[in-house]
Amino acid sequence: MQMIYCIVLLSLGYMSNAFADMANDSQVSHITQEYRIVPGDLLEISVWKEEGLAGKSLVRPDGGISFPLIGNLHVEGMNAEQLKSEITKRLGEYLSDPEVTVSVLSTNQKVYVVGKVNKPGEVPLSSPVTVIQALSIAGGLSPFADEDDIKVLRRSGNQTISLPFDYNSVSKGEELEQNIQLLNGDVILVP
Repeated sequence: MQMIYCIVLLSLGYMSNAFADMANDSQVSHITQEYRIVPGDLLEISVWKEEGLAGKSLVRPDGGISFPLIGNLHVEGMNAEQLKSEITKRLGEYLSDPEVTVSVLSTNQKVYVVGKVNKPGEVPLSSPVTVIQALSIAGGLSPFADEDDIKVLRRSGNQTISLPFDYNSVSKGEELEQNIQLLNGDVILVP
């Protein structure tokens, strides 16, 4: 009986680990699909069994990279999967079934926290960051900050939109929809 009990416990442990791994994989996949390439990102691109088609590429200020056989390619705004598909398609003119791998090695995405915080400046976006997390990275609010009148300034096309953020409400667990995920270039203004 003890043997069966041990087997059941081991199976349950294995299954919970498998489910946790699947959840982590889907979270990583979701983040990877959401991440959009910007100038300054460092990419690693390789083609299986093609040593001459492997290397690191820094995304230029114009949003492009250069890659052997296909030349210049505008990559800004793509995610890694879209870039992989585009390179695979273009290399298909020269190679039979190219197996392309694209990795984002480092990112150049950042937001800015300005005003009455303890450490104003840039906050790198190496992973998804919310308003409250960015304020925490900036050392928190100074004693003279207007906690209920914080704004997130976001570029949208040719205009800037202002999104309100009430620190007092969010810190009490209220109006949590204000605690948005930040996008590259957002500015948190703390009066």
